[in-house]
Amino acid sequence: MTTRILLIDDHALVRSGIGMVVSAGLTDVEIIEADSLASALICTEASIDLVLLDIQLEALNGLEGIALLKQKWPGSKIVVISAIQGTLVIQEVIARGAQGFVHKSEQPARILQVINQVLTTGPKSQQMMVQENTVSASRKPTLTPRQYQVLDLLCHGLSNKMIGRKLNLSEHTVRGHVQATLQVLQVSSRSEAAFTARHLGLIV
Repeated sequence: MTTRILLIDDHALVRSGIGMVVSAGLTDVEIIEADSLASALICTEASIDLVLLDIQLEALNGLEGIALLKQKWPGSKIVVISAIQGTLVIQEVIARGAQGFVHKSEQPARILQVINQVLTTGPKSQQMMVQENTVSASRKPTLTPRQYQVLDLLCHGLSNKMIGRKLNLSEHTVRGHVQATLQVLQVSSRSEAAFTARHLGLIV
């Protein structure tokens, strides 16, 4: 029986690469590609077994779209494949209804392993897989008032120098606050921090 997989990513090269990995690693699969959630929701009326979803999409993003995908295809399973990582992101993805998460930098064997686990295991095993990728209980990170100020300005695209001027701090001090904030959010870049902060409700 053919496994129908919907692959949603706004980068054609990424779709091509992931599609090649899946086609080479799984037997009897049909891959349907979409470059946005909007196009994905109208690309087919056929049943979908698995959705491979990037959460950094223009317009309606992948996190917000998980519910829409579940509504359209209630029996489908969702694996998020993203360039953003960190425990908090994984927890948010799972909390919204996805069954798996894998980083885009992972080796093909790991990507296939996660896909196979989601396709072949029941709810209990899926929960165990989630626990392997997360730690303790899901909760919002604790930031100091100053870190919240820096994060808010960072999310609006300000540089360290501009943040320093706004808050009357030296650029060196701002850099320290930024690094501490990234560490608390368990991310490695400013863009990941902004994405995570918005979707955890830390920044409006």
